[in-house]
Amino acid sequence: MKKLPLLRDVSQKYVAQDLRTSHLSGLNTSSIIATIAVLMLGTVVNSAQAGERESLEQLRSTTTNLVNLLVQEGVLSKDKAGALLKQAEQDAQIAKEKDVAATPASASDSVDAAIDQKMVRVQYVPEIVKKQMKEEIKDEVMTTLNYKAGERLGMPEWIDRLKWEGSLRLRAETDNFPEGNPTPSDFNAANNTKVKNTTEDRNRLRVRAQLGVKAEINDWMTAGIRMTTGSLDDPISPNQTQEAASGKYTIGLDRAYMNAKVKPWLNVVGGRFSNPWFSTDLMWDPDLAFDGIAASFTPTINNQFSGFVTIGAFPIDEIEKTDLDLAKSKWMYGSQAGINWKPNDKLSAKLAVALYDFHNVEGESNIVGNPVGTFNASVPVSRTKGNSVFDINIDPSNQVWALSSKFRDLNVTGQVDVATFDPVHIILTGDYIRNIGFDSQEIASRTGLDLSLTPKKQVNAYQVKLAVGMPETYEKGQWNVFAAYKRLEADSVLDSFTDSDFYLGGTNAKGWLIGGSYGIDKNTWLTARWFSADEISPRRTDINDPTALLSPLSVDVLMLDLNTKF
Repeated sequence: MKKLPLLRDVSQKYVAQDLRTSHLSGLNTSSIIATIAVLMLGTVVNSAQAGERESLEQLRSTTTNLVNLLVQEGVLSKDKAGALLKQAEQDAQIAKEKDVAATPASASDSVDAAIDQKMVRVQYVPEIVKKQMKEEIKDEVMTTLNYKAGERLGMPEWIDRLKWEGSLRLRAETDNFPEGNPTPSDFNAANNTKVKNTTEDRNRLRVRAQLGVKAEINDWMTAGIRMTTGSLDDPISPNQTQEAASGKYTIGLDRAYMNAKVKPWLNVVGGRFSNPWFSTDLMWDPDLAFDGIAASFTPTINNQFSGFVTIGAFPIDEIEKTDLDLAKSKWMYGSQAGINWKPNDKLSAKLAVALYDFHNVEGESNIVGNPVGTFNASVPVSRTKGNSVFDINIDPSNQVWALSSKFRDLNVTGQVDVATFDPVHIILTGDYIRNIGFDSQEIASRTGLDLSLTPKKQVNAYQVKLAVGMPETYEKGQWNVFAAYKRLEADSVLDSFTDSDFYLGGTNAKGWLIGGSYGIDKNTWLTARWFSADEISPRRTDINDPTALLSPLSVDVLMLDLNTKF
């Protein structure tokens, strides 16, 4: 019984070469496994029995066919296959010369000796055994590679489960206030706000920095935290105005969450996390963080349709109720159902209906005879401008302003993405909101105001946006342009949560947005946007004097951003 070197020695050479170069050339695991299989084929051989004979030409043909088959399957390159055949011929010639030198015999005996030396018998290997061998080889190779990587880097295993993320944005912003705007004092008197500027143009440089880390706890659980710049009592703007006088930038934690992938179709997140809804900036500012818990269901209907359902509970202002403080904690309970339609790679559409039910955000009048300030905590913690308010003290000498209306927003959002000219997309987005919680009779009863003095019913908001270009501009040369028109009536949405850039935040405004983005390199892009907004329904400085109507407030904003992400 003789061991045959025909395939074994040559394949060992190439296996060793492949394993040595796999770290450098990026050779995938399947290629390594296939090469090792050639080695196994070459070593699992037996010598021929005495009665078994085959011509050298037939043997050469069989060997050649085997090598050609490996080339066709992509296991061997043509160069390696040629080298393999050449090496086999050289081995056969050397073996023949050794046999002739060792035992002088007839030509037929020499042929028989060569045949005996080169005879190969390949046994049948069941498919299940092949799969098992493949997995075992893969595991051994990956274990070896991981060990070497860990030894080289000298880092603990948990480092591999952390993913760092961040962004930096530099902004040049110009705020223009056209002539004819009301003065800040007149506007604040009419709207009961604390707006600082309505008439003087302003130029400033701003920065937003964010840094976070996400950890893979196990196969189904992740957790994350993120820090950001911005005022600690402003929920919607992380921008920091640049000025040496500020000394240091304010840094706060705006993400702290745990995310559980319970099932492939069920995801649950809790803590402080990003927006879980399919929505636009008409309802929620893009930088707004959500506190609470949300669950998302994403069932697949068929190849073209899939659905999504999201529900959640979100605390807005937790109030510890006492004998001296009767206000209730503020919450938002949300639910959304939608459907995705993707008939092909060139077209997709998405439609969703949501209900955002805000509890206890409306003001409560301080009851005469009770301790002063009993319902002061019903005043919103954060406001911009636009929502209707009333004085909960009903005392001109000590005015405290709270929201007049309840908010129960019904929101319909849709989007169509046409990629016929891929990579250029045409994306049309529409959004409509109606506050079905507004009730003039209820407002009059709760506030103690005469029905004629309650705010007018202005409860609708909508936005239409058209974007052309690449959906993202994270690579060099990618671009998009966009234009939008939006209208937010006074009590359509909470002014403290809607977009902080349009109209410099708030409701009771309508106007246009145009802009575009361009990728200047990987993960670096420029964005330019122009906002032009006008007040819809100016309020009177004196509610009893119809002639005290102010001119509408107009705000034009230009923003030039240099963005990076990592």
